[in-house]
Amino acid sequence: MLQSLHCGTFFSRRCIWVNGPVIVGAGPSGLAVGAGLKRQGVPFIILERADCIASLWQNRTYDRLKLHLPKQFCQLPNLPFPEDFPEYPTKHQFIAYLESYAKHFDISPNFNETVQSAKYDETFGLWRVRTVLAGGPGPGQVEVEYVCRWLVVASGENAEKVVPEFEGLESFVGDVTHACDYKSGENFRGKRVLVVGCGNSGMEVSLDLCNHNASPSMVVRGSVHVLPREVLGKSTFELAVFMMKWLQLWLIDRILIFLAWLILGNVEKYGLKRPKMGPLQLKNAAGKTPVLDIGALSKIRSGKIKVVPGIKKFSSGRVELVDGEVLDIDSVVLATGYRSNVPSWLKESEFFSEDGILKNPFPNGWKGGAGLYAVGFTRKGLSGASLDAISVAHDIGRSWKEEMKQKKHSVVARHRRCISHF
Repeated sequence: MLQSLHCGTFFSRRCIWVNGPVIVGAGPSGLAVGAGLKRQGVPFIILERADCIASLWQNRTYDRLKLHLPKQFCQLPNLPFPEDFPEYPTKHQFIAYLESYAKHFDISPNFNETVQSAKYDETFGLWRVRTVLAGGPGPGQVEVEYVCRWLVVASGENAEKVVPEFEGLESFVGDVTHACDYKSGENFRGKRVLVVGCGNSGMEVSLDLCNHNASPSMVVRGSVHVLPREVLGKSTFELAVFMMKWLQLWLIDRILIFLAWLILGNVEKYGLKRPKMGPLQLKNAAGKTPVLDIGALSKIRSGKIKVVPGIKKFSSGRVELVDGEVLDIDSVVLATGYRSNVPSWLKESEFFSEDGILKNPFPNGWKGGAGLYAVGFTRKGLSGASLDAISVAHDIGRSWKEEMKQKKHSVVARHRRCISHF
């Protein structure tokens, strides 16, 4: 690397040339790309705004969380899970796996470094990535500009929490917590809790609250697919993947819905209306993941989890619903999801949409123009991210080796010209 310094009274600025790609994000996607590059001998830098790898998993998930899919569909390239791990590893087991993955491939991200902007310099054909390094010397922060040929966006679809606006929420006197800050129902014992959202997080938070003797009411505004996590001891996801070898999605969806009806019964009578589009087709079209039931449905049947419609407005210790019902509540948990933060720092409009989603669908969305790549934006979970990481690492590795070969030939040619003068 080449580095030059330009110091000011408040900010210290550095410019660093990276002889390889800059990867933004040290989650599973960024680690997978880094591992693929390491195996090819390609140098790189990973920039991570948090102080650890997989910060979403380490800092913004609840304690009871487990992988929703069997471990073979969640492992990263070139290193399987330990054989003694259960089929559905816990949050802490997955974090341990990721840490061992980084250690195995000798990946050392630059922590506490937040990307402020990334822009392609058309004059020089290079990317300029500007960051702020927290905790630098002196009273201010250290600004760094990385210059590179390739940029890999691996900051993920879940970089920022989504907090909807609700009328009167500012006047609510109880606790309001986003699911990213929820750890356990221990602090909610005996409380009436409104859980806003009915995805996998909303269902699991409601179940966890029940297990800690709280009284959750779960807001279900629209429709949702609820599927059993397993069918006859086999993963529902694994069954769907198996059927994809021979059947079209619409037919697989019908089979899954029929199996769900046999195992779970008619969930619509509990307020869980199914979408008109099947679960796999809906996932492909809108990125909406079906809920895999791990026990919440039985609590809904028993009335321990109350399903309620959308919210009209909040007041001091109450919430009024769209059907006119008023509930007395003590706390609110917003299981309202996450979004990409890419538009806030990537100065580009051809590859990503204004919402921070790739414009080209899977499996062709991993490569943009001018050396720009993306991993972890496929809406295909960890398995989709791993496939993209393999493609990205291979493509960059090929380009890097070609450039190194050309530079080597250029040096040899100059050396020969120099010798000819003597």
